[in-house]
Amino acid sequence: MSVQSTLLGLLEPQPSHGYELKREYDALFGQDRPLPFGQVYATLARLDRAGHVAARGTEPGAGPERKRYGITASGVTVLERWLASPEPPEPHLQPTLFAKVVLALLSGRPAEGFLDAQRAAHLERMRELTTMRRRGGLSDSLVADYGLFHLEADLRWIDLTEARLAQLGKEIRR
Repeated sequence: MSVQSTLLGLLEPQPSHGYELKREYDALFGQDRPLPFGQVYATLARLDRAGHVAARGTEPGAGPERKRYGITASGVTVLERWLASPEPPEPHLQPTLFAKVVLALLSGRPAEGFLDAQRAAHLERMRELTTMRRRGGLSDSLVADYGLFHLEADLRWIDLTEARLAQLGKEIRR
């Protein structure tokens, strides 16, 4: 999952400082792998240098003053491009796809469109694997079947998630 793009998505609704971003990231996406503080601040520094975020003031904290960052117009463009581009269909896609769905809902973008684009990418990859299975030997067939079974599971997840978008939107906005 792209930490840079995810942080941009978390910054879009409102400016935040690093501690808030880490807490929100971990709550939404980091159950198994929380984001290290150092990665948050290093990523914010890179985004700032690239002009995708800008400091929107500071506020006192328990330690040093905290910079509050906001997304810039170029950051919104980068985020929109990332959200609109399907992920390469492969096993274990859900963490990134789930992040895109959540960030789309948080920002008021049409998550259905992202799911439709991902479904189309999966179906295209399934056609490729089906051709590979038909033309190859047993090894190719088994490899293709492995990929097809994972893609079928992803498609079921996409359909289920699309059916539950309204409910998910309510849950993440709490």
